[in-house]
Amino acid sequence: MNIAKIVSLVCILAMSAALVFGFTVGDFAADGAKILSNPWGIVSIVDLYVGFILFSGWIIYREESKLKAFIWVVFMMVLGFFTGAVYTYLALNQSGGEWRKFWLGVHAQTNTESV
Repeated sequence: MNIAKIVSLVCILAMSAALVFGFTVGDFAADGAKILSNPWGIVSIVDLYVGFILFSGWIIYREESKLKAFIWVVFMMVLGFFTGAVYTYLALNQSGGEWRKFWLGVHAQTNTESV
């Protein structure tokens, strides 16, 4: 589990650097228009949001509070996998070293299916 925490922290740092770079050097509207004018740019955006939706499904499942899950999903859609990395790191810390609790969250005690 310590390796997973290190990986998630590295991802948080990488995404932080990438977001700062993008927001300070890039032009969101102009660069976004270039991406959306390219067929592979569209494929990349669809691929990205499919990942966001699938990851958000995991968040919704493992959270007890639907409001809290909704807020995480909104951040996921806006900040991308920066949010995913932060959520993963926090979930790893909250799991107390139990992989089942990490994956299933509030359902870890009630779910008897194998993970």
